[in-house]
Amino acid sequence: MKSNNLIMNKTLEFSLQIISFYIQLQTEKEFVLSKQLLRSATSIGANVAEASAAQSKKDFISKNQYHH
Repeated sequence: MKSNNLIMNKTLEFSLQIISFYIQLQTEKEFVLSKQLLRSATSIGANVAEASAAQSKKDFISKNQYHH
């Protein structure tokens, strides 16, 4: 299901590409790297979705900032 939100669409597309790559890595018996890649890449979409549900503009900005 596509929305009108460009960022959410891009993160979904990216996640689907990473899932395909993850499956390829699994067939090559690369388990540690593939699992970490899957977790980190798919978390982008979760973070974008959380920020989209922010309660205020200040909350939205806070959720979208990069934290070291």
